Amino acid sequence: MKISTIANELNSLAYHGRGIMIGKSADGKKAVTAYFIMGRSENSRNRVFVAEGDAMRTKAYDESKMTDPHLIIYYPVRVLGNKTIVTNGDQTDTVYNLMDQQMTFEQALRTREFEDDKPNFTPRISGIIHRENGDMNYAMSILKSAEGDDSSCERFTYAYSNPVAGRAKFIHTYNGDGNPLPSFEGEPKTLELPDVDIDTLTDLIWSNLNADNKVSLFVRYIDIASGESETRIVNKNV
Repeated sequence: MKISTIANELNSLAYHGRGIMIGKSADGKKAVTAYFIMGRSENSRNRVFVAEGDAMRTKAYDESKMTDPHLIIYYPVRVLGNKTIVTNGDQTDTVYNLMDQQMTFEQALRTREFEDDKPNFTPRISGIIHRENGDMNYAMSILKSAEGDDSSCERFTYAYSNPVAGRAKFIHTYNGDGNPLPSFEGEPKTLELPDVDIDTLTDLIWSNLNADNKVSLFVRYIDIASGESETRIVNKNV
């Protein structure tokens, strides 16, 4: 298995699109997650992350320049009891609402598919952290078009029980720039999760995202035993 550093992985592409990292801290005490967005168009770049209780939403930085909120404004992060949901679209609400009705993460996402932004058909990427009995497990999902065919949806779910401390999995929407944008392929990547505090990790991720394309970053440390959390948000637009 290839294990990359966060710096090397983020510097491997100028455009990851949107990305989710989930893992367990090196000391085994915290669940760690990060979500970032990048943008090429003025509409995509005209965004900030805003905390709203234990949730987080996107918001237009300059409302007068927002041309189309579709696929741009949503809740990337919501918390349902001992579960933290992180996604790149309004499927956050789908997972939250259907899991609250006793459906599973995978079942909830079977009601959704990739985004309708032809010709890219951007994949919907999602993650969920579950704290239980003093430990954590998590899952990640990607819903993508089959070879760019908008009539065919491929669904992949990856579940991680008793995850290895000091490791994170990373999934993102695109395999680089292009027209149309090439979708992510393969399993989530394995990253080394350094033994650092939340501010150091936030700076590590933010400083290694492409300076022209990065827009916003969310990082959260969750104490596995107590559920107490720390959150950091960085916005390019300030």
